[in-house]
Amino acid sequence: MDFKKILNPVDGSSHSANSTRYAIDLAKKFNSRIILLHCHARFPVVLSEPYFQQAIDEIMKSSEDLVKPFEDMLEKAGVDFETRILEGTPGTHIADVAKIEKVDLIVMGSRGVSDLAGLFLGSVAHQVLHKAECPVFITK
Repeated sequence: MDFKKILNPVDGSSHSANSTRYAIDLAKKFNSRIILLHCHARFPVVLSEPYFQQAIDEIMKSSEDLVKPFEDMLEKAGVDFETRILEGTPGTHIADVAKIEKVDLIVMGSRGVSDLAGLFLGSVAHQVLHKAECPVFITK
């Protein structure tokens, strides 16, 4: 198997940090490029200007702050990577990005920051396992 592109979705949880460590190890072994992905909550649709733009700015700043430690890990490891921040539900977007980007492997944590929601709605990892067309490596 050849893993040239690895998708690493993160949500700021300890499971995400572990998945990034695994993605780094795999990227080094296979000389892979990592796509670091974070999906944030939807932008509010009921706000008008200037509050709408302020809400967008706050969500984007929060997302950038969330991915920064992961980017630092990847830079320190010396692996090739790019970062994507998307709006919307991760369960759907992760599989979509994997398909569009033609990734060879998704490396993600088994649980995220919203474990309680996962009990009722089905976990993101579970959704990705069913929707992704490539192999999915789930870490703890």
